[in-house]
Amino acid sequence: MAISAAAAVSINIKTSPSCSSTDSKLAQFSSLQFPSELRISSIRNLSLKSKPRPRTLTLVASTKQNFTSFAELLEKSDKPVFVDFYATWCGPCQFMVPVLEQVSASMIDKIQVVKIDTEKYPSIANEYDIAALPTFILFKDGKPHDRFEGAMGADQLIQRIEASLSKE
Repeated sequence: MAISAAAAVSINIKTSPSCSSTDSKLAQFSSLQFPSELRISSIRNLSLKSKPRPRTLTLVASTKQNFTSFAELLEKSDKPVFVDFYATWCGPCQFMVPVLEQVSASMIDKIQVVKIDTEKYPSIANEYDIAALPTFILFKDGKPHDRFEGAMGADQLIQRIEASLSKE
């Protein structure tokens, strides 16, 4: 169910014990009934106490290169090209961003990682029959060598790429 921005602004949930779902302006937008035990104030009073964790940032050397076509990129690459077909609205694709950074850093000598936004380049997505996101295609010698779909962890992705590279 989607609530428009105008409707979301006008929702007013009372937090008093005598609050009923008809007291709230939410009743006019939906048949969804909230129990009277729901207390927004109890959520606000929770204090999250978590220790700040040290963060490590992995620097990945990336270069922005311009090619006149995707075919030229595949042709001029001196190592296999691992292509991530993604979209900005895709949740699993966003999950894969740090995973691909880790894979790129650990396999920098073996593969070149390329990301292609299927919204910006639908012709390339259509050429390779991209129907699900994220879709990964490993190209060797300019031709598709392996293809798989779905999000996975860095270790699993590295194992899959290495297994694919080892088979002819």
